[in-house]
Amino acid sequence: MPKFIADNAAVDRRAQIDDDVEIGPFSVVGPEVVVGRGTRIANNVTLTGRVTIGQRNQLFPGVAIGCEPQDLSFKGTDSEVTIGDDNVFRENTTVHRATDKEQRVTAIGSSCYFMSCSHVAHDCLIGDHVVMASGALLAGHVHVHDHATLSGNVAVHHFTTIGSYTFTGGLSRIVHDVPPFMLVEGSPARARCVNVVALKRNDFPGDVIKALNEAYRLIYRAKVGLDQARDLLRSGGHFVPQVNELFSFLEAQQEGRHGRHRELRRAA
Repeated sequence: MPKFIADNAAVDRRAQIDDDVEIGPFSVVGPEVVVGRGTRIANNVTLTGRVTIGQRNQLFPGVAIGCEPQDLSFKGTDSEVTIGDDNVFRENTTVHRATDKEQRVTAIGSSCYFMSCSHVAHDCLIGDHVVMASGALLAGHVHVHDHATLSGNVAVHHFTTIGSYTFTGGLSRIVHDVPPFMLVEGSPARARCVNVVALKRNDFPGDVIKALNEAYRLIYRAKVGLDQARDLLRSGGHFVPQVNELFSFLEAQQEGRHGRHRELRRAA
């Protein structure tokens, strides 16, 4: 199908707009923007800077993608935003392009859902099947792994890593890395239990869920330490690959600064 662009949309002639794309009234699309097949752009959407959007994405009114980062040191570096396929950006969601401090890209995977007024800051890397509820805010340089869910008005500190299959409760303040497979909440957020609901929904076997529950008990309840917990889990036949992933994440976190493994400790 041919693309449909509203008469009162401002689309630069140099923008690359694929077939079957809809662009609604009063939307603005800059010259360095690429939009993939089947994407629906509602009214009053702004796409500016170097932005590449994949196929079948939905952008609701007021979405702004590719604006300059909110970083006082930013001096106009050439940077970009890349977005995969089948994502939904609800009303007034914002995604800022990167600085020159890492890879010069803010990247979002596929099949993510960003609810109204959520914010993805500069240099963030978002995986696939991520959900951010209304008002959830990512500071710069945050990494969010696949199948993570952030509830409403969650605020995430810069350089934090959110592990896969995690759930963060509403109004939580995330200042430390969130280990994979955990449900966390609080200010600051702490691991409260294994995110069993997500694991069951994604068809994790019962023995894996049991092993993760035992790992949680040893680490967060019994507080026996990672080395002893590893030995106990191995002796009980619970050291499955997902538990190993959890331990690798926690060991890396301990090497970091302020509970964030990507923020390395400074030399003395």
